[in-house]
Amino acid sequence: MRSKLVLHAVDSHTEGMPTRVITGGIGTVPGATMNERRLYFREHRDGIKQLLMNEPRGHSAMSGAILQPPSRPDCDWGVLYIEVSGYLPMCGHGTIGVATVLVETGMVEVVEPVTTIRLDTPAGLVVAEVAVENGAARNVTLRNVPSFAVALDRKIALPDGRTVTYDLAYGGNFYAILPLDAFGLPFDRARKDDILAAGLSLMAAINAEAEPVHPEDPSIRGCHHVHLYAPGATARHSRHAMAIHPGWFDRSPCGTGTSARMAQLHARGELPLHTEFVNESFIGTRFTGRLLGTTEVAGVPAVLPSFTGRAWITGTAQYLLDPTDPFPEGFVL
Repeated sequence: MRSKLVLHAVDSHTEGMPTRVITGGIGTVPGATMNERRLYFREHRDGIKQLLMNEPRGHSAMSGAILQPPSRPDCDWGVLYIEVSGYLPMCGHGTIGVATVLVETGMVEVVEPVTTIRLDTPAGLVVAEVAVENGAARNVTLRNVPSFAVALDRKIALPDGRTVTYDLAYGGNFYAILPLDAFGLPFDRARKDDILAAGLSLMAAINAEAEPVHPEDPSIRGCHHVHLYAPGATARHSRHAMAIHPGWFDRSPCGTGTSARMAQLHARGELPLHTEFVNESFIGTRFTGRLLGTTEVAGVPAVLPSFTGRAWITGTAQYLLDPTDPFPEGFVL
């Protein structure tokens, strides 16, 4: 058996969304911060991401995380997030998967009933509180990075001539948020292709007209997620379909999306602090969130979000690359 590399992984899913956690074989990525490492990996080692995420080892909605030594002394582990669409500053479902893997593989000291893990991410410090019972991770509560509304009731013209109104918020990534009714579509998985096309058309229009840029880090930019909420959604229980660049749905309720949605609802005066908010995915799985407090990001009013979800380990693997493999970076069909 020949291989140019050996990558060790623990696969998991968080409320239906996969996270391939790479536990070995990468080495320490150069960079003084996790965001510098994210940018370095994207520039110099993207082939590894492609190999792991694309077919035949991955699929069109694959997601993963690469474990790293932390770049700051107050953290237990560093994390780089990878998926078919690129390199995220933060990934909520992926972090829940990472925390579950760290506990259940013994890569952190496990304490019952709660194991606290401090994670160094490209978006900043994220604290994971893992509920542990008999050594098993039962659920994970994340205290996410500060989140904020960027714009409310912004209008934009789409290529088909219609004008839609949306809100824009940040929860670790930028999200356009609007009712699915704006496109005249039902919240029905049988219409998933039409829903996805609508989300991608809005995403492209936003990035062409007014690409969002993080006020403290210009390398975090662009809207690659569109949160389309269903009829009947409220500030206590919301259902949605999350369209993601370049063309797939989040299977989980989306952690950074839940954070952005809570920031948007708070900015609208609809979600007070310390109030439970249930966010339901397109396949019916749920995260439960709440806002823990307020802060500012570069002078912009922001909130401190948390959310709780579950992950399950689905397998372990060593991923190889035979020197004669005709697809050294996989393929996209």
